[in-house]
Amino acid sequence: MRFWLMKSEPNVFSIDDLVQCPNQTEPWEGVRNYQARNFMREMECGDLAFFYHSNCKETGIVGVMKIVKAAYVDDSALDENSPYFDSKSSVEKPRWCCVDVQFVEKFKRTITLHELKANIELSDFQLVQRGNRLSILPVTDTQWAFIKKPDISFQIS
Repeated sequence: MRFWLMKSEPNVFSIDDLVQCPNQTEPWEGVRNYQARNFMREMECGDLAFFYHSNCKETGIVGVMKIVKAAYVDDSALDENSPYFDSKSSVEKPRWCCVDVQFVEKFKRTITLHELKANIELSDFQLVQRGNRLSILPVTDTQWAFIKKPDISFQIS
């Protein structure tokens, strides 16, 4: 099993939206960055991902979801009415993929980016490194365990 972090703007799709989906499952579509797409191609059923709310008042990790369907063609790239339409993608040569994610848990509070950056244990986490804006990132076993540790306090002193 591998671990990931997947970002979404909550005004587009939030963790609460995922909870409201049938079977609490939804395709993670609309990724239009090649590196993020390549990470999705590496995902396997059973992998876990942090759900990260981005581009909002309080950015940070808000919960956990599970990959329940490995990478497949993102049909939104072929739909001219979709905001994710890509005229260079075709049925014969699809450029983009998506995975299906399923809700696992919502945290009691957001673990903010500021808090994540303040922990030396996460200094090698791609999310906290300058200039990293990818919407999907790998998370190491050590990083996952640190963030999920029940007795860890992310309070800034």
